[in-house]
Amino acid sequence: MANPWTGEVALTIDGKPRALKLTLGALAELEQELGTGTLVELVQRFEGGAYSSSDVLALIVAGLRGGGADVTRANLMRAEIEGGPMEGARAAAELLARAFMVPDR
Repeated sequence: MANPWTGEVALTIDGKPRALKLTLGALAELEQELGTGTLVELVQRFEGGAYSSSDVLALIVAGLRGGGADVTRANLMRAEIEGGPMEGARAAAELLARAFMVPDR
């Protein structure tokens, strides 16, 4: 089960519950994957509803890798996400929000 207090997001992929997390390393890989722009621009795209399916895919791959899975974009292209593309987009947006959330002190 995913722990939201540590930034994890739950997503069921190919019938298996997974915990996704954007670690610093996963964020660095995500920046390289996107090729252009910054993570701030990615956050703005999600906030404005102007994200692409490629953005969602890149975030899920980064989250899986940050959660310890050894996956590639090609692996996920063939995967079945429970809840479909909208659930994938919801999980991707939640990953971003949790990665940049400032904890209460």
